[in-house]
Amino acid sequence: MNTQKRALRAAMSLPEVQSFTRRIPMKIAACGVAALAVAALAGTVHGAAAADQPELREIAGAADPAQLQATVQGLVGFGTRHTLSDTVSAKRGIGAARRWVQSRFEKFGHDCGGCLTIVTPSQTVNGSRLPKPADIVDVVAIQKGTSDPERVVVLTGHIDSRVTDVMNATADAPGADDDASGVAAVIEAARILSRYKFAATIVYGVLSGEEQGLYGGKVLAEYAKAQGWRVEADLNNDIVGGTRGQNGVVDNTRVRLFSEGTRDTETPTDAKQRRFEGGENDSASRNVARYAKAVAERYMPNWTVALVYRLDRFGRGGDHSAFNALGFPAVRFTENAEDYRHQHQDLRTEGGVEYGDTIAHVDFPYLAKVTATNALTAASMASAPPPPTDVKIEGAVTPDTRLSWTASPGSPAAGYRVYWRDTTEPAWAHSRDAGNASNLTLANVAIDDFVFGVASVSADGFESPVVFPGAAGAFWAH
Repeated sequence: MNTQKRALRAAMSLPEVQSFTRRIPMKIAACGVAALAVAALAGTVHGAAAADQPELREIAGAADPAQLQATVQGLVGFGTRHTLSDTVSAKRGIGAARRWVQSRFEKFGHDCGGCLTIVTPSQTVNGSRLPKPADIVDVVAIQKGTSDPERVVVLTGHIDSRVTDVMNATADAPGADDDASGVAAVIEAARILSRYKFAATIVYGVLSGEEQGLYGGKVLAEYAKAQGWRVEADLNNDIVGGTRGQNGVVDNTRVRLFSEGTRDTETPTDAKQRRFEGGENDSASRNVARYAKAVAERYMPNWTVALVYRLDRFGRGGDHSAFNALGFPAVRFTENAEDYRHQHQDLRTEGGVEYGDTIAHVDFPYLAKVTATNALTAASMASAPPPPTDVKIEGAVTPDTRLSWTASPGSPAAGYRVYWRDTTEPAWAHSRDAGNASNLTLANVAIDDFVFGVASVSADGFESPVVFPGAAGAFWAH
């Protein structure tokens, strides 16, 4: 009963509760608090539900397993895509694979009347897994936004592959799941989304050098910074095509989504504020992850985007971390349960067990769901106004909570929506519309008990990710 009463208090101001309860019979007042709380939460708290978007419904069903399979087969056909493999051959090695990917992007660009610009940012690097300087080349297609082109949503996957010996650049390394699956998702998203126009820019990045030290992500992240892109999110896809875990359990209904908590670029001053006010679970990256979950699960039946509060899998890494290192929001999609016998392995059979990352272990209808999740997230985010800036919160030693914010440059917001949830809840539970104001006071909603944030909303109902107040949750560098 205490939980139900608390929900009621969160939903309605005290005068509203008193007035409402005086108008109903005592028996109902005594026994129907749960129903009252539910009704209040459904109406007053949640406010107007996000508008259903026909365009997103189309995108949700557009990913084609056959297209994805053709892409993975094409990439596997290059034998090896090791970062140090042949770059001259037309049939084998990473050079041929990169040129093939570029030709795919060029075809999509032709089909959409020139909506894609292809760039190939590169750096010459060396390191412990690159004993001699090597060129790291990314293949990137840019779909420029119509009204807010400097704001950018990035989709990435890495093209390079490997076997057991990370320095073996000549053995066959099909890399079907790690990470032809991620590249296929990016390419298929480009095929689908290039048919539409969006306010913000969408960038499709096929990266090199991941297995040798996460170099491709660094190349693209630094390119983004040099170009002055306001990166709203990097959606990284790495090992996203398998449904049978090493324990033998098959699950084609769930994908994991990893996101950093404390921001990589946090300053000592920011850290002090976070320790006092919270925000360790509300970095921009975490709210991008919540956004992806909400959008995908709304438009895709029997599908779960499982939020994992960790930068990456335990002790491992991915290309999104280079974006995080520059302060950009970034997350990583990975299949529900990995089979490590099919990653970073020489092709062989031992004791009746097959090792190696072959196409036989990729589930293409499942990969289509992961692709749709990416496409929905990018399309929704790029259609929405940018998240607000300078979000502030007040309410210490008062019964009310007051939030204020500033509009971001770019596509104008038609309105704003304030969200809140219990401090232990993973997803935003309650919301209230603020109209086109730049502040909102939540009467009798205690600042001590909840986590708060603000989202921008367009005239046609597209909504930005939620922004937590202060530096801990800010999307844009401060």
